[in-house]
Parts: sequence; structure tokens; C-alpha cells
Amino acid sequence: MAELRIPKAELPAELRAGMVEQLGAVMEPAEVLWHNPRVAQDGLALGRLVAQWDAADESLKSYAHMAVAAQVGCSWCLDIGYFQAQNDKLDLTKASQVPRWRDSDVFEPLERDVMEYAEAMTNTPPTVTDELYAGLLERLGPAAMVELTTYIAFVNFSTRGNTAHGITSQGFSEACEVPLAGR
Repeated sequence: MAELRIPKAELPAELRAGMVEQLGAVMEPAEVLWHNPRVAQDGLALGRLVAQWDAADESLKSYAHMAVAAQVGCSWCLDIGYFQAQNDKLDLTKASQVPRWRDSDVFEPLERDVMEYAEAMTNTPPTVTDELYAGLLERLGPAAMVELTTYIAFVNFSTRGNTAHGITSQGFSEACEVPLAGR
């Protein structure tokens, strides 16, 4: 595990207890961000709001999240994403293959297009094509397309911040049945 670029700050006891109850551990990104409690609280609140969106399929958002995390190199996001996929009863074989989705034969065409879209949005500069966007819009509909796009943007916000701070995997995925595939 790499060393954090900034030490962890002490979280309020109530927040720590809530994370332990929900996840079995305290989230390292929250401990790092707590050096600025307002930023940390607003980020956590935004994450809770994003988690409530329901126009796009949860498995598609999960695969998009992990595709972004794999591309950016956020092992913490892959770790927690896989743990959440298990808790949400998603297909663990597929979840484990997201980092190497192009070489895997477990994904449906829509899932592949969503991961391609997530990576295209993540590229700098973004490389989203009209054809890819139109194909997803046709299959998902406007509400789900807006949600998926904004969700991927939020994931980029999170993964890039975690990576910049040196936050790496906490071992959440160790509780899962299928190990994460390497990229």
C-alpha cells in the first residue's frame, strides 16, 4: 500500500461509528479530506445524493465507476466498487472483469458501450463521439443518459482526488468471493 501524501485527520466519533457500522471500516478518503471538514462533509453529502439517483441501471453505473477507477488508477475506488457490487448483489464475475473489459467475453454490448463511454469521458481531453453518445441515448433514454453522464463526472471527481492524495485500496474487496482482475 502506498503512503498517503497527507496524514489522516481525526473524524468525529459519530461519523467514524456510522462508517464502521455501514462498511466495517472508516473510509480513508474521508479521513484525508477531514483536514477541511466543509469539503469532506459536502463531498460525502454529494455522494449520498448521487447514490439515490435511480434512472440508470445500478449495474451499468457500477461498471462505469470501476472502468473510470481502473483508467485513472484509483485502487481505492476499485476496491470499494467491487465491495459495493457484492453488497448490491450484482454479477461478481462481470464486476471482477471491469479492469480488463475489452479482453473479457462476459459483457453485453450495452455494458461494453457504457464502459467505453466512461473511459471516453475520463480521457483528457474527452473523446466521446456523437455515435457512442447517440447509441447510448437511444437505448437508455434521456433521463438515464443524463444520470449516467453526471454519475461518471462525479466518479472522475472522486477518483482523481483519491489518486492525487495517494489513497489506495483499504482491502474492502478481500471480503468478496472473486478477486479483482488486473488491468
